[in-house]
Amino acid sequence: MKSEPSPLFTHHSPLSTIKGVIAVRVLVTGGAGYIGSHTVKELVKEGHHVVVLDNLSKGHRKAVPESILFEEADIADADRLNAVFRKYDIEAVVHFAAFSLVGESMVDPAQYFRNNVAGSLSLFEAMVKNKIKYIVFSSTAAVYGEPVCCPIMESESKSPTNNYGMSKLMIEQILHSFDAAYGLKHISLRYFNAAGADLSGDIGEDHEPETHLIPLVLKTALGQRDKVLVFGTDYPTSDGTCVRDYIHVTDLADAHILALDFLQKERRSDTFNLGNGQGFSVKEVIDTACSITGRKIPYENTARRAGDPAVLVAGSEKIKNELGWEPKFQDLDTIIEAAWKWHVNHPTGYKGKA
Repeated sequence: MKSEPSPLFTHHSPLSTIKGVIAVRVLVTGGAGYIGSHTVKELVKEGHHVVVLDNLSKGHRKAVPESILFEEADIADADRLNAVFRKYDIEAVVHFAAFSLVGESMVDPAQYFRNNVAGSLSLFEAMVKNKIKYIVFSSTAAVYGEPVCCPIMESESKSPTNNYGMSKLMIEQILHSFDAAYGLKHISLRYFNAAGADLSGDIGEDHEPETHLIPLVLKTALGQRDKVLVFGTDYPTSDGTCVRDYIHVTDLADAHILALDFLQKERRSDTFNLGNGQGFSVKEVIDTACSITGRKIPYENTARRAGDPAVLVAGSEKIKNELGWEPKFQDLDTIIEAAWKWHVNHPTGYKGKA
C-alpha cells in the first residue's frame, strides 16, 4: 500500500481506514455510465479517492460531479492509460467500460470484441506495467446463457447465447490468466438486471437506445412512448410473463466497494453473482409502476423473443457469506419509486440536467 495520496487529490483527506474500509486511489473506467456513476458516488461517500475515465460514447459527463477528477479517454489508448495511472498514482481499478446491448452484439460482434475484449486487454496490460494489483470487474449473468438450474449459482456452466455475454466471459478468462502470470488480483461480479436510481433523484438511467424494461415502462407512463411490448404471455410463470431478478443500482454499487475492500485485505481473486434473490414478472413490473405513478400504462402482448428464458434469478449466497453483502432495496416498489423520481425530475435524462 502506498502511503501518501497524489497531490492532485487536494479535495480529499489523506488515505485512511474509514469504517473499517481501506481508502484507496481508484480509477473507475466507464464511471460516467449508469452503474458506474452510482458506484462513483458511493466510493466517494466511503472515503475513496476516485478518478473517472470514460470516452463518453455511452456515458454522460453530467452524471459525474465536477468535484470528481475526470479523464475523457478510451481504455484502448495505452499511452493515455499509462499517463493517467502515473498522474494519479492509482492503486486499484473498478472496470465498467463496455458496450452492453445484446441485440447490437449479434448484429455487429466485431465492435463488441474490439471494445470489450481488446479494450480490457489494453487496460490489464497497462495495470501490469504500472504495478497495479487489484481490479473489480463488471461482468454479467449473460455468461451463463440458458440456465439449467434456478436460482443460478456461480458454479453453473458458462455457455453464452449472445456475443455480449461471450465478450464478458472472455474477459473473465483473461483475468484468470493475468492472475496466474502477473499476480493481477480480481473480483468479477456477475449481475442480473440493474434497476432503480440513487434515492436523491440526481442520477439515474439514461440509455440511447433504451432497452431495459423499467425505464421503458416509466417512459410510457410519462407519455414518451405509446405502449410497452410484452414479449410472451405463455411462460410457465404465475402470470405467463417472464420473471427477472431486478437489483437496485445502489446495492450493486455497494457490492463493488465491498469487493474492492476484499481485494485489499484478502489479496485473492474470486467471482460472485449479484442479484435480488427474488424474481418479478413483466406484468408485476407494469402493475407496480401503474400503482407508483398513478397513471395507466398501455401495453401490448406480443410473441416471445427467441432465447428468452422463463425465469432468471440469481443465487447470491456466496457474496453474502464471504463479503457480507446484503441488498438494502429488495422490494419492487422501492426500485420503481427511485427510478420514477429520476425520470420525473429529468424527463429528457442528462440532456435536461443542469
